[in-house]
Amino acid sequence: MTKAKEQNGSERVFSPGGLVSKFHEAYEYREGQVEMAEKIAEAFDKKQHLIVEAGTGTGKTLAYLIPAVAVAIKGKCRIIISTGTKNLQEQLMEKDLPFLQKALPTKFKAAYMKGRANYACIYRISNSGHQPILDGIDDVDHFRIVREWLNETETGDRAELTDLPENLAFWNRINARSDTCLGQKCPDFEPCFITRMRNNADNAEIIVVNHHLFFADLNVRDNQFGKVLPDYSAVIFDEAHLLEDIAADYFGVQTSNYQLEELAHDAEALPISNTVSSVAITKAAGKVLSIAESFWQRLMPERQVEGRFQLSPDISVERGDGMSFGDAHAALAEALSRLEALVDAFAGEMVEAESIVRRLKQTRADLAFITKQEDTNYVYWLERRGRGMFLQASPVDVSALLNEKLFEKTNTCILTSATLATKGGFNFIRDRLGLPTSRTMTLTAPSSFDYETQSLVYLPKTMPDPRSADYTAAAAREITEILRETDGRAFVLCTSNASMNALYQLVSSRVGFTCFVQGTMSKTGLLDRFRSTPNAVLFATQSFWQGVDVRGEQLSCVIIDKLPFAVPTDPLVAARARFIDERGGSSFFEYSVPQAIITLKQGIGRLIRSRSDRGVIAILDPRLRTKGYGRDFLASLPRMRITSELNDIREILE
Repeated sequence: MTKAKEQNGSERVFSPGGLVSKFHEAYEYREGQVEMAEKIAEAFDKKQHLIVEAGTGTGKTLAYLIPAVAVAIKGKCRIIISTGTKNLQEQLMEKDLPFLQKALPTKFKAAYMKGRANYACIYRISNSGHQPILDGIDDVDHFRIVREWLNETETGDRAELTDLPENLAFWNRINARSDTCLGQKCPDFEPCFITRMRNNADNAEIIVVNHHLFFADLNVRDNQFGKVLPDYSAVIFDEAHLLEDIAADYFGVQTSNYQLEELAHDAEALPISNTVSSVAITKAAGKVLSIAESFWQRLMPERQVEGRFQLSPDISVERGDGMSFGDAHAALAEALSRLEALVDAFAGEMVEAESIVRRLKQTRADLAFITKQEDTNYVYWLERRGRGMFLQASPVDVSALLNEKLFEKTNTCILTSATLATKGGFNFIRDRLGLPTSRTMTLTAPSSFDYETQSLVYLPKTMPDPRSADYTAAAAREITEILRETDGRAFVLCTSNASMNALYQLVSSRVGFTCFVQGTMSKTGLLDRFRSTPNAVLFATQSFWQGVDVRGEQLSCVIIDKLPFAVPTDPLVAARARFIDERGGSSFFEYSVPQAIITLKQGIGRLIRSRSDRGVIAILDPRLRTKGYGRDFLASLPRMRITSELNDIREILE
């Protein structure tokens, strides 16, 4: 027996007849689970980091929770569990951790922390009676329900309002987000739901958060804003393949037209009794709105469609009307400064005014950072979503930031996911995230699934190049044939909305199966309909490539239209590629291919979810066979039989 096994008591816990099996009726011994738990215990003991790829069926949540609980109790320390999806957080808090609290002999406490915007603000709701937050009769009814719920809830968590629409128009005006928080000066600080959440976390050994909250905390630690999470000695990142993009968001800077509008309206709503001062603030707020509209209009002419666009370095030059974008920014900054000065006069007597002054200062600083574009380590870009205009600056490379702020300061970080390895190794994910080689161990935990017996990869014999005009029509014909062999029961995962909609239109009219398409209802609603509709087919894009679990015959086939390369014109993707190329590397092979491999593995992971599942992976992209890098994709997949014969599809399903 290894030292790690003795330390963790893996055999005593995981073996048939062990602690887990005594309390888990459907427990199955899994070699990969035990191996993963032992390696995590070793990483804790040696104060090292660990990257673990644990495929579906490994049982990774218990594999990391059990050694984490043991270390937290023994060392009297706190461990953070950070996940990428809401579903996994709920599974941990509602299923896995309660199970361990019952099964393990030593008791421990677990707490759940969400982002502040998920919680109602008692103060804002109590003082919202005269604020312009309600747009129609539905809002009035919904707000009445919220106020009644406020008197009953113990947590203040928005998730409890299950009977209300998912996107409440006024929620952003009454939630507890940090930029509007009055802190300890708030009269409702003690009963505040954020205060309660933090008190619970302070008394817990295990804290479950999501990646967004974790990086929000990491970004503000060691500066004037303090911290969001309690101190911790170790972190376990589940769904760690998401970390780079989320870290780039939180180490970046963002502002939007919504933010400016809300600031102006909040300033106008201050309860100031002095009429002259109140009128002055109202006029100054109106000036901000007027100049802000002109500011955003200067970005509009070339950005009539939705999407993300990099800001050109010469954005501040004149555009023909004698006024440059730089001039527009200067005018907006001056208007914000004027409003800030007027509101600041009341900061000493009104905590709401202090909050608005702080927000105005931060907004001016963020706008200046983005529009001046002086830091060459960032990429500066604009995103348009409906009426929303968002300016953002994102770090091109987060590896140095993560190394400095996280990996060098934390005893142990465990990074796990079903998809972290590319070409059999972990160099890509380790280098992208800045994990120190000397302190980082790795493990590929074997899955309990027999992919060679349970699944099949189907590659069509002939398909045109994905960039050709006739590709979509050929893909639709191929999908139609595949669905006839599988009797529907399939996901068609697409790499773009345009491809999804085109294939849905072409295929749904040719097959006799019920077809659903992403966007027609909520993700949860679509999954419920898919699960309950015999022989259904679901056409979907990004959000269905991961975090979706459909077991049994209802999902017997996953069809992937193209290899999921990131959009090369996306500002952040393009900047990362330039960063690599300018340093003598090959961005295509060092970034684009490994990133696409991880995404492809996520999509494929939707198929086999239990030992009894059987099914087919159909990848329509001919580049798997025609390009040299196609071998890298195939080599990174679980060992499965590959065929180009349609008859083999029906054979494995039967």
